[in-house]
Formats: sequence, C-alpha cells, structure tokens
Amino acid sequence: MRKIIAIVGLTALLFSCGGGGTDEPAPAPVAQNTAPSTPTLVSPTNSKLCVSNNLALEWNASVDAENNPIVYQTEIATDNLFTQIVKTNEGTTPTFSVTLEKGKAYYWRVKATDSKNAASAYSTTFNFYTEGVAIVNYLPFSPSLIQPEINATVSRASVTLKWAASDVDASDVLTYDLFLGTTNPPTTKVVDNKTLTFYEATSLQATSIYYWKIVVKDNKGGETIGQIWSFKTN
Repeated sequence: MRKIIAIVGLTALLFSCGGGGTDEPAPAPVAQNTAPSTPTLVSPTNSKLCVSNNLALEWNASVDAENNPIVYQTEIATDNLFTQIVKTNEGTTPTFSVTLEKGKAYYWRVKATDSKNAASAYSTTFNFYTEGVAIVNYLPFSPSLIQPEINATVSRASVTLKWAASDVDASDVLTYDLFLGTTNPPTTKVVDNKTLTFYEATSLQATSIYYWKIVVKDNKGGETIGQIWSFKTN
C-alpha cells in the first residue's frame, strides 16, 4: 500500500514540475510589416505653368521601417479624380521623366509599395499646365472639394459648401457658377458668376441626397466644368 502511494506521489510530482512536456522553445512572434511613408511631391510645384512638355516629376523618398525595397507608382491624369489616366509608371527612384501633350492641364500623384506589398496612401494631388503653342489663355484648373466631404451626412437644413480653384494665368479673375439639386446631374443654377468660394445652401429637404458642381470661369472666356459632388441630409 505504501509503495502504491509513493508511486502516485512521484507521478504527480513529475507532472507538476513539467515532466513529460516538451523542451522546445515557443516560436518567436512574427514581426508585423508596415507600409512605407507617403511620398510628398516636390516638382513641378502645384498649379505650375511648365515651360516645356518634357518634364521630370520629383518627390521626396519614402521611408520603410523594415528597410524593405520600395517601388513608386506614379499616375498622371487629365482630371483630378484620376478617371482619365494618361500615364503610369513604376520605378525605384523618386523621379519620373515623361513627355506630355502641349497646352493641357494635368494632375499627378504617387504612392509607395514595399517588397511585401504594403502600400502607402497616395500623395496629395498636384496639378500643372504644359506650355502650349500660341496659347493666349489657359483654362482654370478643375475645382477641388473642401466641404462637405463626398457622401457626408449633414444634420441641419442648411450647409456651407466650400471649394477651391486656381489658374496659371495669375492675372485672371475667377468666378463660379454653382449647380445644386436632388437630381444627378444637377441642373438648377443657384449661383451665377460668384467671386467667393463658398455658398450657404439653406432650406434643404430632410432625408435627401443633394448633388452639386462648380463651373470655374476666367475673365477671358475660359471655362472648366467640375465633377459632381454629393451629400445627404438627415
């Protein structure tokens, strides 16, 4: 009887001390890969009138915390939503040489992707104009949205619409037509030849989707139609 008790006690002691387990170390945690930093555009500067259509796009190099190799994806488009992309490029250096059409407005952006497919966000979008032949006036750039954000929901019966626009012809005076309504595309012009870049929309219907767009005009007959933006009301 005493021998049986001793054997049971020894067995319990072995298990309590880890007997019968494995001596292999636990696997080391796998380091999480992070995306490279977002590139910042350098040249051509925003809203620049370039003296040539042969350009060298430049940006600041991204940083990768794990020191993975980085590839840059460059997009050039004729609209600021990049639905009309005319040039793309992939490269390992923060520059891209390209030849574009003369006398046109272009928009460009860059993102960085490391060798493990972790990608940064796209850079901010810059625009530029290529020098044309015998061009007297350049069209304004497409307007950019400030507020409200696309598809944002507003909780009041009024909202302040804000936008921005620019023109490489520094002496040009810009004015704006604003179209607003619940149909897409909006056809009701609520502002004509406005010089300010904001508008207080009032008496909005509840639980509705509103669409709006800006037409930018210069004082030389140039006109650029912006894309359609939208917001919702509670």
